[in-house]
Amino acid sequence: MNGQRDYNAESRDSGLRRYAYGFDFDVMHPYMIESFRPFFRLGSLLELGSFKGDFTRRLLDHFEDITCVEASDAGIEAARQRIDGRVQLVHASFESVRLPRRYDNIMLTHVLEHLDDPVLVLRRINEEWLADQGRLFLVCPNANAPSRQIAVKMGLISSNAAVTEGEADHGHRRTYSLDTLERDAVAAGLKVVHRSGIFFKALANFQWDRLLQTDIVSREYLDGCYRLGQHYPDLCASIFLLCERGGHS
Repeated sequence: MNGQRDYNAESRDSGLRRYAYGFDFDVMHPYMIESFRPFFRLGSLLELGSFKGDFTRRLLDHFEDITCVEASDAGIEAARQRIDGRVQLVHASFESVRLPRRYDNIMLTHVLEHLDDPVLVLRRINEEWLADQGRLFLVCPNANAPSRQIAVKMGLISSNAAVTEGEADHGHRRTYSLDTLERDAVAAGLKVVHRSGIFFKALANFQWDRLLQTDIVSREYLDGCYRLGQHYPDLCASIFLLCERGGHS
């Protein structure tokens, strides 16, 4: 484990920012599954960064063979209370973990921006963990989301790709856009086979949480934001790359 980082502290809510919002659980997670589902491979799944198992529980509807690697022991303990017995939970950092096999599907969602050396971990995925016909589902928050661009115009953050103080408290090291995310995937030897965005987003997460408690936004409106995001991936809450192994015959 990396002794220089306190993964438990990074996952706690702070006065500046919550680690996860209702918008993440109730809106983004279902639409991520919707985006991923057409590309699922039959077989095994490795989830890198399961935290407390909220997204993992949605994956249980689609996979029977799931392994989760999580660096936070508090996250692992919370996940164990909710999904233990249905998945294999591994407490380790991605830099140090040793896994016994390759996987048909690998999920890395809202994790890469936290890593000290993202290309190193992506290279391990490509060279050690991804099956020959396997697929990596790589998702990160989007620097160019309208909500961030509005915050820049308001003077709240310095640039689209800035890491805010609250994000830094939660372990963010960078903020990706589609071009920089693909740059790191290619640098690791992965082959990018599909690019998209998940959910057109003009409001901040805390604003969405308040809005979702009202009847102002309908399910049809949310679906419309999801479909619009497929036309304008650079204006989505999250960016999505589907990758396959590169550099193998």
